[in-house]
Amino acid sequence: MGEGGGARRDGSAVYGKNVDCDEAVHQLYHFLDGELTEERRLQIAEHLNYCAPCGGAVEFEAELRMVIANHCRDHVPESLIRRIANAIDEESRQHDGH
Repeated sequence: MGEGGGARRDGSAVYGKNVDCDEAVHQLYHFLDGELTEERRLQIAEHLNYCAPCGGAVEFEAELRMVIANHCRDHVPESLIRRIANAIDEESRQHDGH
């Protein structure tokens, strides 16, 4: 089953260096977070390139992360930033004075 694709008895597909769907999905978040070794990343990437269901899962998760990141960015008013900076400066001055 080396470089090509095949199926296991449990129905999961194997692509590349014996990476099946269960392994690819289990490693999905580590893959997206860049937490895999280069060799393992390439093995998972090869599976994701050839396996439509797993490739779709990684695309969905990556897009979901972008949507969440874009919607979670709050705009902080400049006046609030200045007030916080001033409060920190004042606290520092009082702490240094004692």
